[in-house]
Amino acid sequence: MKKISLLLLSAILVSSCVSKKEFAALQSEKLKTEEELRIVKTNLQKCLIEKEKEDTKVFALQEQVKYLKEDKKSALKQVENLTVLTQSSSDNIKNVISQLSEKDKYINGIRKAMTQKDSINLAIKYHLTRNLTDGIQDKDIEVNVEKTVVFISISDKLLFKSGSYNVTENAYTVLEKIAKVIKDQPQMEVMIEGHTDPTPIKRDLIQDNWDLSALRATSITRILQYKFGVKPARLIAAGRSQYVPLVENNSPENMAKNRRTKIIIMPKLNQFFDLLEQDSE
Repeated sequence: MKKISLLLLSAILVSSCVSKKEFAALQSEKLKTEEELRIVKTNLQKCLIEKEKEDTKVFALQEQVKYLKEDKKSALKQVENLTVLTQSSSDNIKNVISQLSEKDKYINGIRKAMTQKDSINLAIKYHLTRNLTDGIQDKDIEVNVEKTVVFISISDKLLFKSGSYNVTENAYTVLEKIAKVIKDQPQMEVMIEGHTDPTPIKRDLIQDNWDLSALRATSITRILQYKFGVKPARLIAAGRSQYVPLVENNSPENMAKNRRTKIIIMPKLNQFFDLLEQDSE
C-alpha cells in the first residue's frame, strides 16, 4: 500500500513540473506576440501619417492644376479681346498714318530727335542755346533740361555784389538774351529762384539769407519786367535761402557754386511741338 502511494505522489509531482514548463513557454510566446503587435501598430501609424501627407500634396497639386486651367482660359479671353480691338481700330490707325505721311519733314525731325533721351527737351535746349549764343559759353552760366523744364543757373558773382541784391551792369547782357527767349514763347511761365550759401547775413532791409535770396529773385524779376518787357503775369519770384545747395558747403569753391540765381522756364506742350517743327524746317 505504501509503495502504491509513493508511486502516485511521484506521478503527480512529475505532472506538475511539465505544466510549469509549458506555462513558461506559453508566457514567452505571449510576450513575443504582444511585441510583434506593438511593432505592427507603430508601423501602421507611420503609414497613416505618410498617407495624410501625400493626400495633402495631391490636393495642392490638384488646386494648382485648376488655377492654371483658369489662368489659361483668362489669357485666351484677353487674346480674343485684343484681336477684336485690333481689328476695330485698324482703320483709325491707317488714317493716322496717312495724315502723318503728309508731314514728312516734321516726322523726320521727331525721329531724329528721338534717338536721344527726350526729343522735346532737346528741341527746347537747342532753341534756347541758339538765342543765348555767346552768353551760354560763360563758365558762370549753366543750362540744363529735365522733364520738359529748362533750368538756367547763373552764379551770383555775375549778377550781384557780395551780400547785395543790386544787379551789376555785366548782368544785363545775359538777362537781355534770356528775356528774348522768354518773349519769343509767350505761353511759357518763368520762375526766378534766389539761392545763397549758409553764411549768416544781417544788414539794412536784410534780416537773413531768406531775405537776401528773395530780394535777389525780385530784383531779376523787375529787370525782366520793366527793362525788357516780359509780362509780369508770367513771372514768379521765389527765395530758397541756403536750403537747396548743389554741393556741400565745405569749401569756398563749393559755397560759390551754391550762391546762384536759377531761372526756370516751363513751356506748355504745344510750344514743344512748335519748337520741334521749327527745328525740322
